[in-house]
Amino acid sequence: MADIKILNPDALGKPLGQYSHLTRVKAAEFVFIAGQVGVDKNGKVVSDDFDAQCVQTFANIEAALKSVGAGWGHIVQFTTYLVHSQDIAKLMKYRLREFPKMFANGSYPPNTLLMIDRLVQEPLLVEVQAVAAL
Repeated sequence: MADIKILNPDALGKPLGQYSHLTRVKAAEFVFIAGQVGVDKNGKVVSDDFDAQCVQTFANIEAALKSVGAGWGHIVQFTTYLVHSQDIAKLMKYRLREFPKMFANGSYPPNTLLMIDRLVQEPLLVEVQAVAAL
């Protein structure tokens, strides 16, 4: 099992959301999960609703983690891509609701949030890439 320490040094101040500033990891293996989006296993976009796409996106990440015998506690970093800056508040609302369930210890992995022009398909609103340590 990886030794994962999620940290928020005082010199960096309090994070602005449900993330931490850094993760220190000693691991035998890393898993890099390609950006996941709100599509089901048949490749169909689940909805044009942002929250529904978040639910599917994180379900896809969870499925990827389970496929290698891992879970949310193995995540060491997220990178999140949004198409519309107006969806930042919706993302924060989703994370406030769901992250305490995923990360019961209250230590949330570092996350970089980027605004981009579009994703691989026009109706997609959010994409999340993840790194896990085993």
